[in-house]
Amino acid sequence: MAYQGGYPPYGAPPPQDSPQPPYGQYPPPQQPYGQPPPGQPAYGQPPPNQYPPQGYPPQQPAYGAPPPAQYGQPAYPPQQPPYGAPQPYGSPAPPAGQYGQPAYPPQQPGYGQPPPPQQYGSPAPGYGAPPPQQYGAPQQYGAPQPYVQPTPPSMGYGPPQQIAWNGDADAEALRKAMKGFGTDEKTLIRVLADKDPLQVNIIRDTYQRKFHRQLIADVQSEVSGWFEEGLCAIIRGPLLTDIHLLKGATDGPGTKEKVLNDVLLGRSNADLRAIKDAYLKTYRTSLETDIKADLSMKTERHFLMVLAANRNEESTPVVPQQVDQDVMEIYKATEGKVGTDELLVCSILSQRSDAQIRAIAHTYKQKFTRDLETVIIKEFSGHMEAALLHQLRTGTDKAMRDAMLLEGAMAGAGTHDALLTNRVIRMHWDRNHMNNVKGAYQHKYHRSVVSKIKSETSGDYEKLLVAALGER
Repeated sequence: MAYQGGYPPYGAPPPQDSPQPPYGQYPPPQQPYGQPPPGQPAYGQPPPNQYPPQGYPPQQPAYGAPPPAQYGQPAYPPQQPPYGAPQPYGSPAPPAGQYGQPAYPPQQPGYGQPPPPQQYGSPAPGYGAPPPQQYGAPQQYGAPQPYVQPTPPSMGYGPPQQIAWNGDADAEALRKAMKGFGTDEKTLIRVLADKDPLQVNIIRDTYQRKFHRQLIADVQSEVSGWFEEGLCAIIRGPLLTDIHLLKGATDGPGTKEKVLNDVLLGRSNADLRAIKDAYLKTYRTSLETDIKADLSMKTERHFLMVLAANRNEESTPVVPQQVDQDVMEIYKATEGKVGTDELLVCSILSQRSDAQIRAIAHTYKQKFTRDLETVIIKEFSGHMEAALLHQLRTGTDKAMRDAMLLEGAMAGAGTHDALLTNRVIRMHWDRNHMNNVKGAYQHKYHRSVVSKIKSETSGDYEKLLVAALGER
């Protein structure tokens, strides 16, 4: 797949991402890359009966989606197409004129949810002008905020739920592949590589019910190495894999900081609470206790801020005055003083929503003509630098963030197989996001991520990662 369009460099608008579907919802049929969703006009065409904007009160945003811009909030330049596609990752755009929606497309509401009401092609007013279809007085900074809808948990992180799907045939195929002499690795890959978290749960439970055996134990007895690691990550599902990785990262000498970053940073409050609850239930100790025992000083305090799970929800309005204040606080904590107030920057990036982080990054660039990412690289170092960059990139361009993480696991001498395996499996749970990452990787590194993985891995391990990415 070729991505030939103009993707702006960092600090300029990045493309949109597609987050994980809420628990219990299946993704809708996927649109061809770059095509508008059914029932919506082509990119750049005004939607029916909405151009020019008509009437009030404003339309209500979708469940879990960021609300439309408030009256008096500034509008950003028109959105840019991602990686050469005419439409941001094949997803509908959020309401035009919402503060924090700069020239790059923002991340869309929860995967599998209805799109926000604004349609493609709606004109954005000038900066500082009231956006269309808004009603009411300007929002005052510091005024009481209305109730905001919490972001739902990602698929696999919510309470158990039954789905109308039968796992008998897959469970029987897996048992047959491991029964007797030898192992049919091809069948293990075929059955497991394309299942979502709810289907994996059913296969695992069905396997135990039919054969009175643990699927993960049988796989561990039949295969080994990074092939085993990848299969077990799928069988556990995303939540149990997260806590398994966290326990491994904090046990024994040293701490695997990259694993902590991958699992904990940029997550929704709902997902973090699910991770903490599962960790406590499984290991009989709190995740905060283990983090305190392994990290120290300001990095420890940074991760405890994250584990508080009190980020602004994605439906929280992006208030221009608050964004400006955050930008100035970050400037005064970094470039505007001798030394750096690390914890102030950590606090802002740990408590703001992705939409607010996008607005902060965009406004910082406008005000100081420097990318916030460049400032972080200059002012911080080590684990804290990597953690802050992860949080920033989650807000500005999650697909590019993950493309860079995949490259980081394969760059240089040797391959960091543990990172590569778990990053691929974590990404593969959300197929829309996975396709976006593949597009971002192609754009940045001028080759497909699959070809890179094939050059760095081999055997059944290679085949599993390639299958998890939806290819052969």
